[in-house]
Amino acid sequence: MYVAVMTYLGFGIVTLFGYLRDFLRAVGLEKCHLAQEREEQKEFVPLYQDFENFYTRNLYMRVRDNWNRPVCSLPGPVFDLMERVSDDYNWTFRLTGRTIHNAINMGSYNYLGFAENNADFLKTVADKTRQYGVGVCSTRQEIGNLKIHEDLEKLVASFLGVESSMTFGMGFATNSMNIPALVGKGCLILSDELNHTSLILGARLSGATIRVFKHNSKSGHFLNLTWVIVNKNTIHNIVKIIKQNVFDALRFSVEEIMEGSVVRLPEIIALKKKYKAYLYLDEAHSIGAVGPSGRGVTELFGVNQADVDVMMGTFTKSFGAAGGYIAGKKELVDYLRSHSHSAVYSSAMSPPVTEQIIRAMKCIMGKDGSTEGIKRIRQLAENTRYFRARLKEMGFIIYGNDDSPVVPILLYMPGKVVYQLHYISLSEAISGAAPSERVGRRSLSQVLTAKIFLSARPPCRDRP
Repeated sequence: MYVAVMTYLGFGIVTLFGYLRDFLRAVGLEKCHLAQEREEQKEFVPLYQDFENFYTRNLYMRVRDNWNRPVCSLPGPVFDLMERVSDDYNWTFRLTGRTIHNAINMGSYNYLGFAENNADFLKTVADKTRQYGVGVCSTRQEIGNLKIHEDLEKLVASFLGVESSMTFGMGFATNSMNIPALVGKGCLILSDELNHTSLILGARLSGATIRVFKHNSKSGHFLNLTWVIVNKNTIHNIVKIIKQNVFDALRFSVEEIMEGSVVRLPEIIALKKKYKAYLYLDEAHSIGAVGPSGRGVTELFGVNQADVDVMMGTFTKSFGAAGGYIAGKKELVDYLRSHSHSAVYSSAMSPPVTEQIIRAMKCIMGKDGSTEGIKRIRQLAENTRYFRARLKEMGFIIYGNDDSPVVPILLYMPGKVVYQLHYISLSEAISGAAPSERVGRRSLSQVLTAKIFLSARPPCRDRP
């Protein structure tokens, strides 16, 4: 009760002061006018709703210096940051020219450490770059369809245990541009309330009816499917369940909250079969990182891949690359090749990026003749469980599933959030992602070790 009261009190105080400063600006008593729109912007379309605008100007700006810090090295277990300062209360920044070395990286999605610069591991990537160049400069429907693209799609299908797959150069567009090709007006989409923006955008663009259910709630699925039966006269086409397994993004504006949760897949499949729905599974964060051999939540729960109608994932996390894939039955993939806006109009995936995915996936599958991939997956699982257990022992409130490498830490008091972030920044030890005022996200990698944590240095501002 004490914590709840103090949390609401803290937010109440900063909100009150925000409104007070807005009032003082309006009457001309406040000297700092940076939190106001410039006169020449008055006629522009608003980017935010009223409260979002207020929140961004008066609360987020106070701590904005702790996020989006420029990085000047690869996203390994430690990385280098470019120091910056602000002369106008975090509205603009200028670089000092100083580099902060060896900050512990806990905000990257480099789960298996494949975003590396090891010359031996990257030899095939260099070879493909020399063979094909850096860019294709065409769509795959025209003259941008390379053999290496087809090799990747065959490998993805083999890895997932499905008939066919197709790849795309952008992970976000894999959802947002393919969902409209699969559903349209007269269809119903059942969507988890915390689904990623790419899923939400794709659903809205499709023109289908959208029903949102409570996050990971079986009762929510049932109630929505019951609604379908009651209104069956108005629903003539297919019914889709869109579900995201390990949530993809966390915004500071709290539009969506990544909680490191894993979909209750067996229950969803049972409902899908009972009501003859279609299942679209987003595995952006789980593919490569979850399951004994990295094959995602279908492997984690031991379900048949054929029970998932559309399998989606990205290569930007565990594979250290870019892009995404759609996988499933051959007729599904063949249909998308000619109807997906992302397939028809976007440029083909860059050859070195394609080879990087192939290299990482072969390593995970053991097709490179080594056990390095399995070792990395097991190390990630060990790091994840150990990190969660130790945080709980220390009294932190942790969200999510024990198998998820995304570890959200609940930081509910605004004053303590600011203190923690500034302390971490001063210590030059840890850099993570904490994009909301109440949840700090930490993403683990198999390359993070206890030695790295113990080497974190105490606060010091006069280090050369």
